[in-house]
Amino acid sequence: MKPLQIAVIGAGHLGRIHTKLLGQVDGVEVVAVSDPFVQARETIKQQFDIPTYEDYRDCIPLIDAAVVAAPTDLHAEIATELLKAGKHVLAEKPLAANGADAQRLAMLARSKHLTLQVGHVERFNPAFTALDDLAVDVKYVEAVRASRFPGRCLDVGVVMDLMIHDLDLVLSLTNAPVRSVQASGVSVISSHEDMAETRIEFECGLVANLKASRLSPTPARSMQVFGPNGFADIDFGTPALSKVCANDRVVDRQFDIESDVENPLGCADQIFSGPLHCETLELQPRNAILDELHDFVISIQTGVAPTVTGDAGARAVVVADQILDSIANRHWYQDSDRSEQGAHAVARQRIESASRRVHQDRKAA
Repeated sequence: MKPLQIAVIGAGHLGRIHTKLLGQVDGVEVVAVSDPFVQARETIKQQFDIPTYEDYRDCIPLIDAAVVAAPTDLHAEIATELLKAGKHVLAEKPLAANGADAQRLAMLARSKHLTLQVGHVERFNPAFTALDDLAVDVKYVEAVRASRFPGRCLDVGVVMDLMIHDLDLVLSLTNAPVRSVQASGVSVISSHEDMAETRIEFECGLVANLKASRLSPTPARSMQVFGPNGFADIDFGTPALSKVCANDRVVDRQFDIESDVENPLGCADQIFSGPLHCETLELQPRNAILDELHDFVISIQTGVAPTVTGDAGARAVVVADQILDSIANRHWYQDSDRSEQGAHAVARQRIESASRRVHQDRKAA
């Protein structure tokens, strides 16, 4: 059987990673890499000895499928061209720069009966895949995702760059519609929001509080999941998964702490050795991007939907749009004008001025 002929569109950081890892996928041959920048193409030639092209359209006659690792604002154009030409597509996250474009791509892929996969790589993280029954009927999620300033992906803000990972994970836990979105964000050194937080409520009762920053001195990738089957604490970076599961009496609301334990004021050890059971799973680290690429190829070969479909990717972008709209309409003062609204709001007082005023008011009192 002839190997699947694949191109990588975009030879930046992620594009080079995809090019390297595709060499480890059976039944695949990377026949082209495209990038408009000469230096990027030269790097590919030196590292991989693969033909390169300035215009991605020149790759289309040569391939069966493509990985799109170009800047986000080009995803819709490139993926549309590829899908119209009958090529399968793995598009890096986010699927598109806005929800309308993302939904059009998902619809186009369905109409063409082509695989459209989205690079929400945390779906393949062993700490998330090990959730099992704790992922059923989840009612509360907290997530924090923070990084040092990346110096790349500056065409989007932290919502589309980092928070969208956790947004996709939360959306994978429920098919229920979103009831409400509240969010705030601040632009510190880039032209987009660099820090953001949101509270999302779903019609099924699920509540998700997500925080993201790309200006953190300490990286963090964690999530806590609460549901009727217990509690899970996920560390995506390690990876690690800690579970707290309740016995039947707690689940059925028959446990009475006053009558079922000897000393309620000092019962922690007894609680966590009986009614609640703690377990930390030993997880084998995996290359999630490599797993993602295997999933893409298997989907093309078998016709089975990939783990992260175009529809799932589009849903994440649609909700991300709602978060960004909420950030843009956030009033930082009761009588805010336009300059005091959204991620680029101008503060009325510097922190030290406000602190000095509070101190003087206290002295006067």
